[in-house]
Amino acid sequence: MAGGLAALLDDVAALVRLTASSVDDIAAAAGRASAKAAGVVVDDAAVTPRYVEGLSPAREVPIIKKIAMGSLRNKLLFILPAALLLSQFVPWILTPLLMLGGTYLCFEGAEKVIEVLSKKDHQKKTPAIKQGPDAEKQVVSGAVRTDFILSAEIMVIALNEVAAESFVSRAIILAVVGVGITVVVYGAVALLVKMDDIGLAMAKRESAGAQKFGMGLVKAMPIVMNFISVVGIFAMLWVGGHIILVGLDELGWHAPYTFVHHMEHYGAVVPTVGGVLAWCINTFFSMVLGLVWGSVIAGIMHFLPFGHGKGHEEDHAVETDQQKATAPTGEHGGSVKA
Repeated sequence: MAGGLAALLDDVAALVRLTASSVDDIAAAAGRASAKAAGVVVDDAAVTPRYVEGLSPAREVPIIKKIAMGSLRNKLLFILPAALLLSQFVPWILTPLLMLGGTYLCFEGAEKVIEVLSKKDHQKKTPAIKQGPDAEKQVVSGAVRTDFILSAEIMVIALNEVAAESFVSRAIILAVVGVGITVVVYGAVALLVKMDDIGLAMAKRESAGAQKFGMGLVKAMPIVMNFISVVGIFAMLWVGGHIILVGLDELGWHAPYTFVHHMEHYGAVVPTVGGVLAWCINTFFSMVLGLVWGSVIAGIMHFLPFGHGKGHEEDHAVETDQQKATAPTGEHGGSVKA
């Protein structure tokens, strides 16, 4: 009896060790997959706060919560099953899909760099959003639609990192990545959009130290948001460029990847900082490739009938019409010239 009990306990202990090992493996794989999606995550965190501009402070966190739930539905109910089926039955399509997503990242990053260098601000001032259930529903639906693209890219990047795992492991890892990244991104966004309110509340306290810290927090938030946007641009170009670099190598064009690999080798031989220097070299050339690749796509898009070029011209026309409509009129109804 005692021997049977000891054998049972040994089996239980072995099962526990096996389970713990599997959990550790899944956690490690989820961590690697999440790190690969860093560029998209930073961009997601930089974009989302714009959706609550114009809403009352009391409704900001509830709206972000609704967007986060929509993001979870995107990842777990739509993107995850589709990604798993594609990886199981047509695994060759992952590289083209990944490169398509990488191209999108390069395009977005390059467009922002071009706007900065051309000193043109194409971003329209966000009008004050009317309050009410209909307005909030419109904000949430628009944010969730945009999130779908970013979520798809995150999940495909994560899937490519764990493509060698079993089907069940891939499903669990992708679910962990999807939930974890959503919680981190929208938790950070909720904290960012409430920082102004926290600062203002602290500024109203009697303590001079609290007032000073609160006002400093309020003044620092625009700088923080701009910094996140800049980091997001570099992250998009780096991640997108690296995806294109590796994808081209896998599709048969080895020259770009071979060149970067050789440059990494020169940096790796430097004592003490070789590993860091090699990573910096790879990151630099990935960013350069991402900028070039994205600039080419941006140039093509601006010349297409449905591209941004036409959109900018139409926006300019609308603004001109609005200026004419709002211009003061003379005695006989004509516009008054300045």
